[in-house]
Amino acid sequence: MHDPFEESLRDMLNSSSSSRDDDAVLGRVLKTANRQVGAGDLFGLLGRCTQALMIAVNNGSAHVSPVSRRETIAGHSFSGAKDKAD
Repeated sequence: MHDPFEESLRDMLNSSSSSRDDDAVLGRVLKTANRQVGAGDLFGLLGRCTQALMIAVNNGSAHVSPVSRRETIAGHSFSGAKDKAD
């Protein structure tokens, strides 16, 4: 499979001239690779955080609607039962 990231790193390693030090070239390649992998991990983390946030909003959306505080069982309200005469 064609991987542009791997190909760019390979080109950077192969483009070293005789005037350059191999350690400097390797350090530059590793620094570039570390930066690109770190950016990919950061975007992956942001994507997962967004996904978790969307799941939380979806699960919490049922609790946004107003809820009656009256307790009703089989159509009878027990909150006003004390006011009724026997």
